Amino acid sequence: MKPAPFAYERPRDLDAALSMLAASGGSAKVIAGGQSLGPMLNLRLVQPELIVDISGLAELKRAEVSRGELVLGALVTHADIEDGRTADVTRGAMRGVAANIAYRAVRNRGTIGGSLSHADPAADWISALAALGARVTLRSLAGARTMAIEAFVVGALESALRAGEIVEAIHVPSRAASAHWGYAKSCRKTGEFAHAIAAVLIDPTAASARVVIGAIDTTPIVVTDAAELFGGRIAGDYKQCFDIRVADALLAKAGIDDAAQRHIHVSVLKRALLEAAA
Repeated sequence: MKPAPFAYERPRDLDAALSMLAASGGSAKVIAGGQSLGPMLNLRLVQPELIVDISGLAELKRAEVSRGELVLGALVTHADIEDGRTADVTRGAMRGVAANIAYRAVRNRGTIGGSLSHADPAADWISALAALGARVTLRSLAGARTMAIEAFVVGALESALRAGEIVEAIHVPSRAASAHWGYAKSCRKTGEFAHAIAAVLIDPTAASARVVIGAIDTTPIVVTDAAELFGGRIAGDYKQCFDIRVADALLAKAGIDDAAQRHIHVSVLKRALLEAAA
């Protein structure tokens, strides 16, 4: 199957791209790496009247550390992060996530902004960035707004993007020297989307923890105050204090009725905790 006919524009700068999107009245789609939109076009799951190709926009390719956080333009690729072509304020956490996204060919083309915009619950960056406490900046002709990653993803394949908006940048806070990181996922085979994801950022010194359970049928479960998962406190023995029953209850509350599926998610979360504690 081939895509339905569409017009194609390759704007010279960000303002031109935003003007095209505003003029389209919601009938346009943005393409960068094309790793998500391309297959959807071929299957005619989306049939836009206009494709706006932003892959050449230098404004969206920046990667810099500013005010203690890493600011990544939407067009930074997974491979840029994997290969260390961007600064890493997460002490290897983001490089590890990037290196295990799909296949190298996908990582060469796929962008961090495109992955977030697609809002697939089984995509790596949604869960990983939520655990890291990242924020996303959205831009339109009307201006910019910034929100937490967990607020940006509002449902499966649904984001907070409004008509005429694009993801401009991702802001990732520095990982504290005392913070432990763990990330795990379960895939049927290498390169496929995960059917269970867990990301944890635990700082025993600060007695804080962020825990994310992803690859569920709705928005990821983001626990910003995760003490309840560890007997009511965050300390150096968090691995031993992890309460499987609390995790299972969180999954049940999120609508996962199948006990076997909940068991898979809890098992993946345990793997992430073991990685963090190692």
